Amino acid sequence: MRTRAGDTGPRRIAPESSDGADTPAARAGKRRASRRRGIVETLRGGFRRSSSQHLRPLSTDERRALRRRRIKWSIIGGVATLALAPVLLFVVGYLIFSVPTPDEAVNNQVALVSYDDGSQLARLVPEQGNRVKVPVDRIPVQVRQAVLAAEDRTFYSNPGFDLTGILRAAWNQMRGGVGGGSTISQQYVKTTLVGDEATLFRKWKEMIVSVKINQERSKDEILGDYLNAIYFGRGAYGIQAASQAYFGRNVEQLTVSDGALLAGLIQSPSRWDPAIDPAKSLQRWQFVIDGMASQGWITAADKAQVRFPETVARKVVGGGAPGDSRGHVVNSVRDELGALGITDQEFSQEGLRITTTIDPRRQQQAVDAAHAGLAGQPDNLRSAVVAIDPSTGGITAYYGGDNGVGLDYARVRKQAGSTFKPFVVLAALMQDPPIGLGEVFDGKPVRGLRNSDGADCDRCDLKQAMTISNNVVFNSLSKKVGPQKVADAARAAGITSPLTDPDERIALGNKEVTPLELASAYATIADGGVYRVPHLISKVVTSDGRVLYEAQPSDGERRFPERVARNVTEAMLDVAGNDGLSLPGVRQVAAKTGTVQSHFDGQNNDAWMSGFTPEVAATVWIGTDMNTPIRTADGTPISGGSVPGAVWRDFMTDAARQDPPPAFAPYHAIGEPPSDKPPGVDPETPVTSAPATSAAPTTAPTDVSGVPTTGPPDPRAADPRAGDPAPPGTAGPSTPPATTTTRSTCTLADPCG
Repeated sequence: MRTRAGDTGPRRIAPESSDGADTPAARAGKRRASRRRGIVETLRGGFRRSSSQHLRPLSTDERRALRRRRIKWSIIGGVATLALAPVLLFVVGYLIFSVPTPDEAVNNQVALVSYDDGSQLARLVPEQGNRVKVPVDRIPVQVRQAVLAAEDRTFYSNPGFDLTGILRAAWNQMRGGVGGGSTISQQYVKTTLVGDEATLFRKWKEMIVSVKINQERSKDEILGDYLNAIYFGRGAYGIQAASQAYFGRNVEQLTVSDGALLAGLIQSPSRWDPAIDPAKSLQRWQFVIDGMASQGWITAADKAQVRFPETVARKVVGGGAPGDSRGHVVNSVRDELGALGITDQEFSQEGLRITTTIDPRRQQQAVDAAHAGLAGQPDNLRSAVVAIDPSTGGITAYYGGDNGVGLDYARVRKQAGSTFKPFVVLAALMQDPPIGLGEVFDGKPVRGLRNSDGADCDRCDLKQAMTISNNVVFNSLSKKVGPQKVADAARAAGITSPLTDPDERIALGNKEVTPLELASAYATIADGGVYRVPHLISKVVTSDGRVLYEAQPSDGERRFPERVARNVTEAMLDVAGNDGLSLPGVRQVAAKTGTVQSHFDGQNNDAWMSGFTPEVAATVWIGTDMNTPIRTADGTPISGGSVPGAVWRDFMTDAARQDPPPAFAPYHAIGEPPSDKPPGVDPETPVTSAPATSAAPTTAPTDVSGVPTTGPPDPRAADPRAGDPAPPGTAGPSTPPATTTTRSTCTLADPCG
């Protein structure tokens, strides 16, 4: 026994073991503590180093066991999270999201249309007067079944949401896509409460409210509320209004075929209206009929007997659009929205903020010019003015008449008259070899074809013929080039109206076009042969800030070479001046008048003026609704250079004014260059020289201002790919200088640069 100093008596001391532990229990406790410290060290990035004499590394078996425990608890935690999170989200959503009332279903938002500077063009409040609520039992059963066949065939059995569709939508959205199936309950909720933003939050909210609605209301009530709330197109909200808009009768009188057509419209009224696209409407109608048959809602015999229904004529609805000239801008904007994939329902219920390309100053100039031109003139005259920025394709001014819910004359097709002659020149320049502006033709009247007063010439080149608008020359050129090539050239420039079965008279404008198309085609020439789709919309944003569309700067599509376009422009440069329509303060303007003769002798039915500077292309049309002769108040027949010319000049005087005035690119002739002689003077007349000196050649290239430059033209300038020039000629002063005709291989299908 050992004793310690200071002890008052003997005391038993337990013998020390060799490992320093006092007892087996203590030793076990130390091992557990060591293991815990080892686990901590492992979590911190490694095992304790062997420098510690009290701890040892975990064995391989211990490490495996630790790893298995960590994996097990991770899996358990993940499964618990996946199982409980949706439940928690559902509970939270169920508590915070309310169910909309039927009246909230048609609480449409106001759409705003603005000018390019953000100032307001129109404020559109969707019409509600045509919405008539009807009880669901007034809607024929088979009409309801048609809607189910189109939109939700499991409506009466599903809980209000389609889990597969939601998962599909979630997967698509995570991959950057959109979409996913929706039940009628979800569509009703989307329409009335949550909107159609393509986000997981919106889908979650939509599902919760759909479930609540199915708990609080019967399926028939939900279906009735849905059919009374949704938009069917043609300004019709609800199925009763749709029945009147498409068939002119009440909903109780709808047949199975009628119901299938209306049901097919629901997803996209602007695309599947039979008045807009009969083929797509028929395809959608057949889809609904097939769905009804597959569900047993109609028999095979019924399916065989049904026929696609006839609808009443589609009426233009104001939809809150202004009744003045701005209404045509708004209606064109709505048409363009449909082409961009933005539906009528989004327009009516998303509170869209639409920014247009319309310049408020130019728009007012167009309206004022049109009003001034028709002031004091007969009431039957109608007019249209369209202006386009050639560098963007943006429509900067759009006037289709003063009745905003009536006929839009900017989109009415009328024969183009002589405004089609530049396309004949375009086709001629694209020939191989090309027909240049200096090509000389006989311009005397022939049997069955005459020229307008002042347009005769015995012989004249193409530029002279364009300046005075000689019909005989261009009729001959059309024959030489080929009428189909003229149509192809017009199509390349931007004319989209049918130009089928053309003959040589296409050169005189016997095909119909719209003012919008003609302005667009001239803008292509103005921009050096680059076509840009004419458009009115630059940006579309929803009321909650989502950008649905934003126009991006475009390089456009090159339709023909820049040099070809510049030669067409050159042919048109003297027209405005010859007709007394030059623009003050504007250096260069290319233009062409057009007059369509009536079957009444000495009368005209349509008159045009179209032209451009490098910055703006504008077209003016004057005519009537009934295609009758157009006369001024004093009975004078209206021609392109009179009333439409005055309107065009009035508009362009301000719209084209810039400081310094812009000019077109330098002109390099293709083929035979034009004469510098005025119209009416034979371009091949020899130049008389002074006796004492030798006269210089009179045909010379011109600079950008049209002033002849000094020195003979370089024959190779006609085409960079032309061969070496011919040896210099030996013609004396009285002989016109020799020129080299460019033999280009440019074609509309394969343009050269």
